[in-house]
Amino acid sequence: MSAVSATQPATGRLLVADDQPHVLTALEMLLDGQGYQTYLASSPRSVLEALQTHTFDAVLMDLNYTRDTTGGGEGLALVSRIRSLDQTIPLVVMTAWSSVGLAVEAMRRGASDFIQKPWNNADLLEKVREQVERCHVLRSSQHRQQEESSEASEIQKGLLPSSMPHIPGYDISATTRPVHFIGGDYYNVARINDTHTALCIADVAGKGVAGALLMANLQAALRPLVRDHVQPRELCSRLNRHLCDIMPANKFISFFYGVLDSSKNLLTYCNAGHNPPLLARFDGSTTELTGSGAILGQFPNWHYEQTDVGMDRGDILLLFTDGVPEAERPDGEAFGERRLLQHAREIQTSDATALQQALMEKVSEHCGNEFQDDATMIVLRAKR
Repeated sequence: MSAVSATQPATGRLLVADDQPHVLTALEMLLDGQGYQTYLASSPRSVLEALQTHTFDAVLMDLNYTRDTTGGGEGLALVSRIRSLDQTIPLVVMTAWSSVGLAVEAMRRGASDFIQKPWNNADLLEKVREQVERCHVLRSSQHRQQEESSEASEIQKGLLPSSMPHIPGYDISATTRPVHFIGGDYYNVARINDTHTALCIADVAGKGVAGALLMANLQAALRPLVRDHVQPRELCSRLNRHLCDIMPANKFISFFYGVLDSSKNLLTYCNAGHNPPLLARFDGSTTELTGSGAILGQFPNWHYEQTDVGMDRGDILLLFTDGVPEAERPDGEAFGERRLLQHAREIQTSDATALQQALMEKVSEHCGNEFQDDATMIVLRAKR
């Protein structure tokens, strides 16, 4: 099969498929005369091979090939296969044995338009022009969206800590995995002074841009409170009042904030409706860092409380958003907190980063790398 010279003035790049050489020749002459670049294919297999190695603005294809010359089944199967490879490329299908049922089935499987043989040149060129223009508009829009998404992702990464601070006697690691290009999860670990370190994790109800905007607002409001060493219960109260003023209906933020005093091995925390972090004790026991605090952004007069919990050598504290325990297998079974705790105890490492990475790998394996929600985790380990 031949391709038109790349030096021709082109208004689009077309893949033209038919098993009859004289039909391909006629279509090539017609389309070349309009300035299109054409690539010719004579079988479903050559169509698929071309789509995997070249970029086209539209496909003009017959529905009947040598193994199925009247029913269109081979062509319909090709339409479905192309759509599984590319959801956006326009498909204009042709057949000499057209019927309403065949046309409807082709459109149902993803064809963009339908032409009956023998074709009218003007009608065919008009349909091809419309589909090529549609493809150009769609790809231009997708390109802009990709650029904006990339920029938004970079901005959001800048709101998260670029590295973990050194905490005397402790090892810490954190990661986040958004479902989309930007997410609604947030975490931070920041040194307040030589002996106190703040750590927090939050989950905004809602994904994508809406969740990311609320997360950015949370981050901006939180930063000065951490810097001023505001106590966890007071910090949550101030954040809550601020967020209640701006929170859209049916939106909220679950939030956990703690301050670790490394000189006393004491964590003072407030849990505002977040998944209780799990403290896996070196002696084999487990403590859940629960709390009666309400989610942020819904109850402006809520009175928050704080709790102290001691940490001993070898203890492991796991903080996470619900995307971790709720990651599901195809059969619907969630990963669960019990499994998370079990793996945390079984993985033999004294390094928080290695443990955090291994745990996230376990979660990813469980759900087949198909997370249903943003997943964030912090691992804090008291050195032995």
